[in-house]
Amino acid sequence: MGDFMDKAKDVADKHDKQVDQGLDKAGDMADKRTGGKYDEQIDKGVEQAQARTGEGDQVR
Repeated sequence: MGDFMDKAKDVADKHDKQVDQGLDKAGDMADKRTGGKYDEQIDKGVEQAQARTGEGDQVR
């Protein structure tokens, strides 16, 4: 399992912009499906996830 995680992190590091865009899209979809009820919590989670991939948030 460790080797898989290392490879996943390496891919995320190399494609940070695409990962951040995907996280933004996932956050937008979650906002839409919850009717915006958890907008602040979702945004915070997206920002934290983006900070943990590659160099951090590249989209905003």
